[in-house]
Amino acid sequence: MSSWKLKAQKMRVPAGTVLGVIFLLFMHPSIRSLWLGGLISLVGALLRLWAAGHIIKGRVLTRSGPYAYSRNPLYLGSFFMALGIIIGGQGYWLLPVFALFFITFYFPVMKAEEQELLRSYGAEFIEYSEKVSLFIPRSRSAGYPFSGFFWSRVIRNREHRTVTGLLIAEAVLILEYFFR
Repeated sequence: MSSWKLKAQKMRVPAGTVLGVIFLLFMHPSIRSLWLGGLISLVGALLRLWAAGHIIKGRVLTRSGPYAYSRNPLYLGSFFMALGIIIGGQGYWLLPVFALFFITFYFPVMKAEEQELLRSYGAEFIEYSEKVSLFIPRSRSAGYPFSGFFWSRVIRNREHRTVTGLLIAEAVLILEYFFR
């Protein structure tokens, strides 16, 4: 595995947090942008919760729930959460920076994780990857058997931390609106 893929895996969350804080300093939300951005972020958060309630990391190749549409619904949810924050804060000029960050960090991470899944699940992963796209969801399910959603998995996967982070970012935007 390339050294950048390994570095990207370790750095994506801290780098994203720093970038997010910097982004928040340049935001100038309006009521309309807060609502629109909030709805987009909510979609991302719900997608992440749905995915976290299905995945059993390191023990099984998860193919149900949102994983029947995209191999990386957690990252897709993160994309929508960040996009919603940028739109909510009317930081449109930050969109190219965000896109560059996402491509630079998350694409290599997705590829590194694919290599890990290939080593762990072999032909099963190859068959799955042929039916389900890397990131952009398919319009219909790949038809894998359903393996229920469990809130205990959401907690075990620490998804409550991601939602808490989103709520803090949204609160900062709301405060910026009222105090600027």
